[in-house]
Amino acid sequence: MRWRDQRQSTNIEDRRGKGGRTVALGGGSLGVIILAVAIYLCGGDPSQLLQNAPNQGSVPDPGVAANRSVSKDENTQFAGAIMGSLEDAWRQILPQQGRVRYQDPKLVIFSGQVSSACGYASAATGPFYCPGDYKLYLDFAFFEELRREFKAPGDFAQAYVIAHEFGHHIQNLTGTMDKVQRAGNNNRLSVALELQADCYAGIWANFAAKQNRLETGDIEEAIRAAQAVGDDMIQKRTQGYVVPDSFTHGSAAQRAQYFAIGLKSGDMKQCQTIR
Repeated sequence: MRWRDQRQSTNIEDRRGKGGRTVALGGGSLGVIILAVAIYLCGGDPSQLLQNAPNQGSVPDPGVAANRSVSKDENTQFAGAIMGSLEDAWRQILPQQGRVRYQDPKLVIFSGQVSSACGYASAATGPFYCPGDYKLYLDFAFFEELRREFKAPGDFAQAYVIAHEFGHHIQNLTGTMDKVQRAGNNNRLSVALELQADCYAGIWANFAAKQNRLETGDIEEAIRAAQAVGDDMIQKRTQGYVVPDSFTHGSAAQRAQYFAIGLKSGDMKQCQTIR
């Protein structure tokens, strides 16, 4: 993706080194590790993901804040550029198509653990959106996990992650997220919420393509990432079999399909997964 000359968002809050990375004591199966990594892309209702308090059995890693440069590192520049592009897109799209007043969210960059209006989150929670404070939360350690564990490398795969969480912000502004949360524990609506966020990520990709920001292979990177975190793929890797009735985020095919719908149409009306 051509992002280096993109406008940098000013809505970036860097909290790295303020909370202290935690290092879990003890082991765990590979399946559990993969499942924890999968949560990074799950988004949705943060109450299903966040912990109310730090995990016991963890100790601070004293090296996490060492040698941290005051200047922006490349990951921060990348995230700032993607946020800038997302802001530019939705400032136009939401009022025009959704007839809703747009408001910028903030991206909080953290390392290890963070406190939000939705509660306390560890790195295992992964990227998430909190409707209570209009903020996206991201630990850059996820990008390496995305590449290594999920075999979904590439900067546009990473951009898809941010765009998906930004999609939850759009749902918050339109009232869709509140509607789903008021419905309680409903797997069907949870899947619909996630697929709509994937579709909104596709709408942004449509905007970026019109701005001549995409390069060969970018769309394939995003689709590969969307498929990798489908409920069926995660269940196959962690338990060896699939239980469709337990899906909360959609299958690999569904997630790729709705991203493609948004990409092709650029139209919010085509993303109406919630009736």
